[in-house]
Amino acid sequence: MTAATLYIDGRWVRSSQRNRLSSINPATEMKIQDFAAAGVKEVDLAVNAARRAFEGQWGSTRGGLRARFLEAMADDLERRAEELALLEVLDNGKPLSEAVQDVAEAVACFRYYAGLARDLDERQEQPLVLDDPRFSCRIRHEPVGVAGLIIPWNFPLLMAARKVAPALAAGATCVLKPSELTTLTALELGHTAHAVGLPPGVLNILPGRGKDAGRALALHPEVDKLAFSGRLVTGSRLMAATAADFKNLTLELGGKSSLIVFDDADLDAAVEWALYGIFRNQGQVSSATSRLLVQEGIANRLLERLVQAARDICIGPGTEPGVQMGPLVSASRYSQVMDIIAQGKQDARLLTGGRRPPGLLSGYFIEPTIFDEPHTGSPLWRHELLGPVLSVRRFKTDEQALEMANDSLYGLAAAVMSSDLDRANRVAGQLRVGVVWVNCSQPAFVQAPWGGTRLSGFGRELGPWGLDNYLEVKQVTEYLSDEPWGWYGR
Repeated sequence: MTAATLYIDGRWVRSSQRNRLSSINPATEMKIQDFAAAGVKEVDLAVNAARRAFEGQWGSTRGGLRARFLEAMADDLERRAEELALLEVLDNGKPLSEAVQDVAEAVACFRYYAGLARDLDERQEQPLVLDDPRFSCRIRHEPVGVAGLIIPWNFPLLMAARKVAPALAAGATCVLKPSELTTLTALELGHTAHAVGLPPGVLNILPGRGKDAGRALALHPEVDKLAFSGRLVTGSRLMAATAADFKNLTLELGGKSSLIVFDDADLDAAVEWALYGIFRNQGQVSSATSRLLVQEGIANRLLERLVQAARDICIGPGTEPGVQMGPLVSASRYSQVMDIIAQGKQDARLLTGGRRPPGLLSGYFIEPTIFDEPHTGSPLWRHELLGPVLSVRRFKTDEQALEMANDSLYGLAAAVMSSDLDRANRVAGQLRVGVVWVNCSQPAFVQAPWGGTRLSGFGRELGPWGLDNYLEVKQVTEYLSDEPWGWYGR
């Protein structure tokens, strides 16, 4: 871990700000360490370093060379996987088994984009077939320039990898601002970059508050691209901040995802996926299927099983063996979720949970919580909660299920469970979301696009779509004929 330092231009430097941030273990509420908070001056230093690196070397390198750096970073992260997973647990609170998986996915992300960086060399100078033989036209894919990357706290290292890896693969240079709540593994990514000899300025890492470092990054005139994952309100502010200079912008915002369970679904599988869809990472997942829509014929049996299974979930510090749910990430997140639960008791019937687990006197722990039949205007049903809270409503027909699922301002994800795959896929085609899961919930793959519609943002990350976020497409057209064009003097 690196205390009181920022990673700028290939060096660990001190912040000019007196303000400092603290990493708090959410399971114990004890401080892990203090570290520097970047301000406007540090953002300027980092962006200028990224600009020099882009124009001086990195922006014109071949994809094969960039791939070697990405693979070396993957190797270093894999070598330190155990250490990084433990840091993630201490900083974020999630169970160790989930943190181990997150680190493995981050490693896979760097390896995947190393492959796409190599492929990019072959995509250059791609010819087009034109309807006029006097001209030839070829297409170039060129890096966007300097990318500002702002990530949330729920998957700290993995979210960093999902933005840093494709940006570097494309030939962009980066300024990464992690969440002030979870900074430790992002700083370790700086150590990885340093260890593999990534050229100075290609990757810069600035812990800091959104109102200071985040805002300065969004407004900086030398930032060509801004990629943000986080809250809807912050995404709206970033759109406004970047409108003046028309920055290239990608937003991955919140969600209020539905899991639709039809009468013919496998009951055991429905219980398993419903639990995983909302209680993984303590429900702190933008795509969490926090709205459960159950067809009337299976509803009572499913709820009985679901409530008992939720009560059996092992809750505790993420470092302890067998723990399935850890604490929420921070005191403020805990208070916000508990406030919504308190209000929810006025809007719906509480089936289980809704309190601090007995015996856990410190830490930001909340029991797995299930509400039955909240009214459709309730915050339980309408708002993204980012906590372990599931709301259940019943439906009769396919059409009613679709109407209920699509009645949302968000459009990130949804899931459908049915033994009739024709029906499941027909419903999937009518859901107004960017991601649909059939007979499962929450799997994400580096090869597949990720992103939403409506208030869930725009643009797609992961897969080749993630690489394209950091590329500009250039047309180069050449006149081949010996005959003069003949326009002048007509």
